[in-house]
Amino acid sequence: KMVDPTLAEMGKNLNEAMKMLEDNQRKVEEENEKKYARKDIPGPLQGSGQDMVSILQLVQNLMHGEEEEETSQAYRLQNVGEQGHMALLGHSLAAYISVLDRERLRKLTTRILSDTTLWLCRLFRYENGSAYYHEDDREGLLKICRLVIHTRYEDYTIEGFNVLYTKQPVIYISSAARTGLGQALCNQLGLPLSCMCRVPCNTMFGSQHQMDVALLDRVIKHDVESGKLPLLLVANAGTPGAGHTDKLGRLKELCEQYNMWLHVEGVNLATLALGYVSSSVLAATKCDSMTLTLGSWLGLPAVPAVTLYRHEDPSLSLAAGLTSSQPVEKLRALPLWLSLQYLGHDGIVERIKHASQLSQRLLENLKNLDFIKTSVEDELSSPVVVFKFFQEYSNRDQTSHAAQASTIQHPIISNERHIYDTFNQWLGEQLAQLVPASGVDVVELEDEGTCVRFSPLMTSAVLGTEIQDVDQLVDCLKMKIPVLTSTLQLREEFEQEVRRTVGLLYIEDLSWPGLGVVRYNYHSDGKNDDKQEKELEKINTELLKKLNELESDLTFSSGPEFGGQKNCVYIGMVTEDLDVAELVETIAATGREIEENSRLLENMTEVVRKGIQEAQLQLQKANEERLLEEGLLRQIPVVGSVLNWFSPFQASPKGRTFNLTAGSLESTESTYVSKAQGTGTTPPPTPTSSLAKQRLPGQKIFKRSLRSSDAFSETSSVSHCDDLEKVDQRPPAQSPGQEQGSLETEKPEEQKVAVQATKTDAEDVQTDKSPHDCMKVEEQESQR
Repeated sequence: KMVDPTLAEMGKNLNEAMKMLEDNQRKVEEENEKKYARKDIPGPLQGSGQDMVSILQLVQNLMHGEEEEETSQAYRLQNVGEQGHMALLGHSLAAYISVLDRERLRKLTTRILSDTTLWLCRLFRYENGSAYYHEDDREGLLKICRLVIHTRYEDYTIEGFNVLYTKQPVIYISSAARTGLGQALCNQLGLPLSCMCRVPCNTMFGSQHQMDVALLDRVIKHDVESGKLPLLLVANAGTPGAGHTDKLGRLKELCEQYNMWLHVEGVNLATLALGYVSSSVLAATKCDSMTLTLGSWLGLPAVPAVTLYRHEDPSLSLAAGLTSSQPVEKLRALPLWLSLQYLGHDGIVERIKHASQLSQRLLENLKNLDFIKTSVEDELSSPVVVFKFFQEYSNRDQTSHAAQASTIQHPIISNERHIYDTFNQWLGEQLAQLVPASGVDVVELEDEGTCVRFSPLMTSAVLGTEIQDVDQLVDCLKMKIPVLTSTLQLREEFEQEVRRTVGLLYIEDLSWPGLGVVRYNYHSDGKNDDKQEKELEKINTELLKKLNELESDLTFSSGPEFGGQKNCVYIGMVTEDLDVAELVETIAATGREIEENSRLLENMTEVVRKGIQEAQLQLQKANEERLLEEGLLRQIPVVGSVLNWFSPFQASPKGRTFNLTAGSLESTESTYVSKAQGTGTTPPPTPTSSLAKQRLPGQKIFKRSLRSSDAFSETSSVSHCDDLEKVDQRPPAQSPGQEQGSLETEKPEEQKVAVQATKTDAEDVQTDKSPHDCMKVEEQESQR
């Protein structure tokens, strides 16, 4: 058959426009770059108009601007496939169809609406249902509430809200429902917040994300006795956080008992299209209404959400806004009508089945991981997988993992809870960054705290998630677990080392995902607070700079941009081979070095200032003495010159030199006599950290040797041997003169023997770091 030329041209233009908009790698010509250089600033409407290519080019520049070049890894557009093009074509067709004559438009919209409703009701096992298509996913529930109000209050159409005073309506929602849902319903319906009742979840038996049915029964009885009218119950088939399903069968019985309307929403409703459906989700087919979000489940852009409902009175549905007499409003279903035909029944089921297989694949892999706890409702079929990192303090053995891997238990101390929340927040962000196609995100649950959520039904069709992406996610998780466990174990040791070290202050920041936070404490000498704060900031900034210059695997930073402590050094995640004692000692020694250099500069500035003043006074006094020695006649201009020619006055030049080392003024007479400047006293050496530790080839700083890591504990002989080695290698305190003399008189043979002995002792300490060998080091040093 011949295709309408207008429709063919519309499809062609849409394909060309989509190709142009999706080509984000296309280079823009220089004139276009200049033309749209100030694209963020609104400008006047051009009088002559623009062609289609220029307008689409402008849209492309707005979509793929300079911001994408900076954040190209974090920014990800939805992969719009052929089915997405069909959905977008539906919006263009809706505008074209709306110009048809009224009779043709009525027939076409009725066919589109009836076909789409029939397909959805059969696909999701909802018999004899009607459909309402809406853009906002909360709008369907809002219309259902209006329908129930019209149904339960017969005079509501005539008297309006006056009939609500006699019996106040009550809407019940779960405490695990979407945030702000109850308040949004009350605002749109014009009801007070007292009409909204939040039902708590289970606390003793069953899932802690399911509505407590027994408590709900008691609440409804109390409301009925108080003269209120139970109106509607909103249940979840997949809570927004953990993806758990309420006991829909019992809730339906309770609603029938009190003549209430049962509305169900949630991501688990998508599994109704599969061949095998869990009994808890299958009970949703008996509810009075349900909301389906097909756009995210099937990866369809700009398609409406659908609310399926059963009601016998079409006039009340029309009054509530669920149906419309305007044919144009029925065209909302056109994008969905085209997309469902393109995918077909098998294609829709295959997409939902693929998402369920992804979640099951991840759940099976998580069971074999230590220190990972999952929170799923059904081990066999769970569309949403929620997991978190958790390490028992009392029993860290792997044997306890089998008893604790299925559910997350919650006897956690408040500080530990905050620490685990911080670590899991970091874990979720790392996994999302390393495997962006997985679609994992971080979720805050009331009982479990911060967790990582994998909900492929909401993300896999959009991001194109595959099995290999789940395997890559598991591999990344295996890499991050040792880092988390090591950091968690070394946090306490780091805190103890910092508190024992003079000059360092431990800052407790439970929201920092890392080893800890430390600040170098500046010792002020009677300075005011402002000057002390500036000096503290200067020292800690320089300390952070020097630590980052070290060749180590650690990350040092100034903390988060918002909410962090000032003038601190934040240390990130660490591995198990970290030498905490060496790290803390390096931080303290580097801070002392910076402080001493700062004090030396301040003292030198003060000494130079006083020396200049003293030199000016002495030079003024020397000039006065020179005038007295020369006599008055020599000061007269002409007479003085004649007198100096006949009888020259011999006077030695008297100058002053400032010794920075001694901080004193000295005469320059010896310089003029010897014709050379004296060296003066040898300046003291610049203070350094002196942390030259013997290391294995290729071993980085702050790393322990893993060869003998099993032979000692975290705080045993390693630091003791290192201390002995440092004490033995340190020369005795001598004066500068004695040190020079001893170096001159020492024989080369003795130097060679001493160097060999030192090397032998250092090798003994490195090869075996047990306490017995440390005693050998002491004996060898005493004999030497």
